Amino acid sequence: KMFVKMLTCLTVQALKKSNSNQITSTRLWCIAGGNYSQKIREFSGKQNLFATKDPDALKARQEALMKRGLPKKKSLPGVKDVILVSSGKGGVGKSTTSVNLAVALSKHKTHPSIGILDADIFGPSLPTMMNVSALPELTEEKKMIPVVNFGIKCMSIGLLVDPDQAVVWRGPMVMGALNKLLNETDWGGIDILVVDTPPGTGDILLSLAQTISISGAIIVSTPQKVALADASKGIDMFKKVDIPVLGLVENMSGFICSSCGSTTHIFGTDGVQALADKSGTSVIGRIPLDPAVMSSSDTGKPLILAHPNSPVTVQYLQIADLVIQSLK
Repeated sequence: KMFVKMLTCLTVQALKKSNSNQITSTRLWCIAGGNYSQKIREFSGKQNLFATKDPDALKARQEALMKRGLPKKKSLPGVKDVILVSSGKGGVGKSTTSVNLAVALSKHKTHPSIGILDADIFGPSLPTMMNVSALPELTEEKKMIPVVNFGIKCMSIGLLVDPDQAVVWRGPMVMGALNKLLNETDWGGIDILVVDTPPGTGDILLSLAQTISISGAIIVSTPQKVALADASKGIDMFKKVDIPVLGLVENMSGFICSSCGSTTHIFGTDGVQALADKSGTSVIGRIPLDPAVMSSSDTGKPLILAHPNSPVTVQYLQIADLVIQSLK
């Protein structure tokens, strides 16, 4: 009890010393003696430190604190534009979208050179989806050379570790691996790098957003409420770190019956459009459920190459065209 009392009083003294002009009507209760008598200490000031009646001022203060002390963003050597493909929720098809977007961009009429980086350290999907497994070679400067397939430069932690072993790493090792993939890869002069990010708004995504010059982000979500809630948080994070959201991709937007042609909206309808309207963004593509998407991902040949005339391929090509336009 005496320790609690002493700690509380020291806290009061520190607050008085550092924030005497910022705290108003704050009451600290100290435990004194065995009868738990309460001693009230009040002190006033010009501005409340812990609350504000102006939500806009509080939001601006939060954003300022988030940006304070951050390292200066830098461009990746040999990369013109970096596009993040993100999702708040796992399992919504972000990696599938990343791979097919990269291939669609490479097929654009402007013929850009494309690379794809798998930034999901714990669950890399790129080696399977792009059918790459070779260990990257090194340049004379000891930088890794991306593995190339389908004309796209690929880099993933899955190329550096045993694919049958789990990556059981704590934060510092994870961030070290990300830094190696970003800064110790010789991209060799590409126009667009598509980054497949892990789900959520954790350390990896935040580090990418705060340290690398990002041209824009694409948010992938299914139409259901549980996925949209997390997608909304992703949009908010990108706004706070000044990264433009190029648009939303509604994945698994509906199942088209191969027999009758009717569409069944398994995960609901209009949810992604409602989020786009609320957040001031736009829906740049709607990808229906198609068994060919799954089979092409498992065989390591992206849908756009395996089924170039499918309706889903048309959607990916349209998304790629909108991305190219937004980068001009």
